[in-house]
Amino acid sequence: MYDIWHDPFIKAVAAVISAPRRPPLTGSKNSRYYPEHLRLIHYVDIKLNKRFFFLTNNFSLSPLTIARLYKYRWQIELFFKWIKQHLRIKAFYGTTPNAVKTQVWIAVSVYVQIAIIKKELQIDRSLAEILQIPSIALFEQVLLKQILTEISMQNEIAQNHNQLLLFNL
Repeated sequence: MYDIWHDPFIKAVAAVISAPRRPPLTGSKNSRYYPEHLRLIHYVDIKLNKRFFFLTNNFSLSPLTIARLYKYRWQIELFFKWIKQHLRIKAFYGTTPNAVKTQVWIAVSVYVQIAIIKKELQIDRSLAEILQIPSIALFEQVLLKQILTEISMQNEIAQNHNQLLLFNL
């Protein structure tokens, strides 16, 4: 079966080929642990000029629906990659959906607050650098504005000298 679809979500004309054959898993262990047949979906994105192959055990959904589901899943994977890189979440402390959502929302709110502070104080550092500063001075009773501006001033002083200063005179 070969169909041409136009989908506004995917924003491209795409060819979806759903293999009429149902390739079983080969190999002694694979076929023993999963004896069911699988469905091979071949998706061609004409706009990106890329081919995608999806292997599924769902025979009731249309090939385009399965391609969409994999696209959604890829967006989720990219979101978690961004979380790990920017929000500094190394591990989730809870296993329930509510615990994970709470931890992600706390990390996102801290990230947004730091982005607002960066814009208001006109700090020329990356958000990753600014996010490290509060974690270092976590137990000091100093205003965040003071910490951020002092570090910026210390960097300006250090850049004006060819060597490190022993005393701040």
